[in-house]
Amino acid sequence: MSEKLADLGLVGLAVMGSNLALNIESRGYKVAVYNRTGSVTDKFIQENAKKNFLAAASLEGLIGLLARPRKIFIMVQAGDPTDHVVNALSPLLQKGDLIIDGGNAFFKDTMRREAALREAGIYFIGLGVSGGEEGALKGPSLMAGGDEEAWRMIREVLEKIAAYVQMPCVAHLGPNGAGHFVKMTHNGIEYADMQLIAETYHLLKKIGGFQNRDLAETFERWNEGELSSYLIEITARIFRKLDDQGREGYLVDYILDQAGQKGTGRWTVQSALDLGVSIPTIAAAVDARAISANRLGRLAMAEIYQNNFAVDRQPLLAPPPNLVELVRSALYCAKIISYAQGFALLREASERYSWKMNFADVANVWRGGCIIRAKFLSDIARAFADKPDLKDLLLDLAMIDRLRGLIESLRQIVALGAIYKIPLPAMSASLAYFESRASAWLPHNLLQAQRDLFGAHTYKRIDREGVFHSNWDSK
Repeated sequence: MSEKLADLGLVGLAVMGSNLALNIESRGYKVAVYNRTGSVTDKFIQENAKKNFLAAASLEGLIGLLARPRKIFIMVQAGDPTDHVVNALSPLLQKGDLIIDGGNAFFKDTMRREAALREAGIYFIGLGVSGGEEGALKGPSLMAGGDEEAWRMIREVLEKIAAYVQMPCVAHLGPNGAGHFVKMTHNGIEYADMQLIAETYHLLKKIGGFQNRDLAETFERWNEGELSSYLIEITARIFRKLDDQGREGYLVDYILDQAGQKGTGRWTVQSALDLGVSIPTIAAAVDARAISANRLGRLAMAEIYQNNFAVDRQPLLAPPPNLVELVRSALYCAKIISYAQGFALLREASERYSWKMNFADVANVWRGGCIIRAKFLSDIARAFADKPDLKDLLLDLAMIDRLRGLIESLRQIVALGAIYKIPLPAMSASLAYFESRASAWLPHNLLQAQRDLFGAHTYKRIDREGVFHSNWDSK
């Protein structure tokens, strides 16, 4: 290979792209970089003048700087911007070259792009990247989807730049859109994890009277045990952060209670609906963000109902003396149920799209670098490694034993939330999901009777084979 040519190219030098470029270069690769705004490229090169980067002023120039077969990372906004770059690059490439899309693309867009580029003989990897800017720089979780040959072309690079927890946190998870589907599901689980932690905070603050220092100590203690995770760790840090605008007290108390979202949580819920998979904890988390965002509507409702419905009267029960342990156990229980929903979604998608996904690989990829990285994922990886055809995480024997000791805490906390008028949408959804899944009988025989009466939708019977329709007006 010519000394003048770069090993890889990268398009898009915003926070994620620039940090990923620095990560790749730090592993011994020469990287050619391009950004649509030339001044961004110039600034990046100036700030990293002693490093092994080459600057391109155009996409054509970028192509000319790369050794063949060319390998180009795209780190631009998902949607139309990604299509624009792919469409501009593809005529400049030759058969056997490779594009890696590291953005938060919708998996069906990745499937479409991969199919179109395959027709032209160009390889395409849809790469889920998790870990934020720190992960991109120091070692992200990487979820690859694409052709086996494309994976072989880029595997060494990805394994070198990924987070490492006993093994590189990267895997080839299937063809075309598999990697981006896993990343989307990761983000859905992330929504649920964050909502469950927020509900835990609400319980301890309103029922337990915990101050921020108490909360920090509690989450730090939890992070030393089976709840150990990145999100629990940073939650403890948040409760210790003093205000940085010169006010007394803690920063968290000055933050407006309106949560934002970028769309991957909604995509997860929409995809689950399309696939006929129930993920109510994740859906509740998405709904909770939407409710929080309508702050003016909440204030108006609070004015009406708090003034006229006497909601401040004393609760019927005093706080239980073991509140902290109940809340911890309920959080862990709801978390297990939430992850089970995420893996059920992955299994259905893998079957529907013929991805042949290895779910132990998914859990291992998530053990480091990503936002939901947690000690608990080792148990999930073990469950699927021991039984690759495991249909449901809740049927794993170790999970059954664990839930047996936790589910009563979740029941008690959901009931306590209702008594104290504390909304627990994600915890309640986890409990309802578990109780429904563990029920030998559900009242949907009545629902089917209703459907048959008003729409002749038919029904099945418990005592004979076949499909039936009845005249409901006759006796």
